[in-house]
Amino acid sequence: MSDFKVWKLISLLCVMVLMLGCESKEERIQQTITHTQQDASRAINALGDALDKNQVRNANLLTEYANVLSQQNPQLSNIAQLIAQDATSNGPLYQSLLSRYQALKSPQPGMSSDDIIEQAVLLKEAASVSLFNDALTDPINVLADMSNGTLARVGAVSQSAEQAANNGQPALGNQLVGNANYGEWQTNSNGTSFWMWYGMYRMLGDLVGDIEYSSWSKRRKYSYYSDYGRKRYTSYQGYKRQNAIEQRTRQSYQRQGRQFTSPYAKRKAGASGLSRASHTPSSISRSSYSRAKSSSGSIRNSSNRTSRGVSRGK
Repeated sequence: MSDFKVWKLISLLCVMVLMLGCESKEERIQQTITHTQQDASRAINALGDALDKNQVRNANLLTEYANVLSQQNPQLSNIAQLIAQDATSNGPLYQSLLSRYQALKSPQPGMSSDDIIEQAVLLKEAASVSLFNDALTDPINVLADMSNGTLARVGAVSQSAEQAANNGQPALGNQLVGNANYGEWQTNSNGTSFWMWYGMYRMLGDLVGDIEYSSWSKRRKYSYYSDYGRKRYTSYQGYKRQNAIEQRTRQSYQRQGRQFTSPYAKRKAGASGLSRASHTPSSISRSSYSRAKSSSGSIRNSSNRTSRGVSRGK
């Protein structure tokens, strides 16, 4: 065999090895995506079962608070029972996890593999009973504040302590303002952003009043969602929209020579008694999924698992 043919054969083998290496990398990424989505599916189904079986402590408390408030003040019964839906698998907080999972199976254009894996990991964490239990403190505390002291806040400082820290200014319903599960920030033709409740929650507007973004940003009160849960309990696109509103408002202030205070610049004081999971950064921050991608053996093993998938069409 001539030297030319030998080198030609070697070159061909090198190209084949390179192609196989690229394919192997693609396979590992796809296996990681499948693995993390299966994990999210199992976690969401397990949470749904726990809610249906009344095994989530704060979900039971939320239902109890709604019943007490309805008896105490029948005029608030409709809104109390509406907020209490979050104690069930039909509530917006749980349903948003289902919707996000379904959307993740057909990723939006522009989402990278890392984005898909990140969202799956965040969904798995959000569906853990301990974190979901903490997330329910926001609707619980809205009902507590509506009771005029009859019901105590949970996982947060008392209403009187918060008012004392804010010069006595009431903040009824503030825990749900900015939460993408109940409404969204909209920007008018003048460039001013304001909070718009989703249709079923518009009655909250009568209690909370009009909320302008820059004012809310500067004087935002503590809420579990804004201080601990935003990344885990917001959709991929919803999170991007929130960041876009923040950036647009910041730029507008800069053009006017005014100082802008980000609503997420630092955590507000007010949390108490939250689970350790809420104080622990998402595993995304620790790049666990990146380490998983490099561990081809463990991914191959896990890819053989089966999952019934999220099919709770409630």
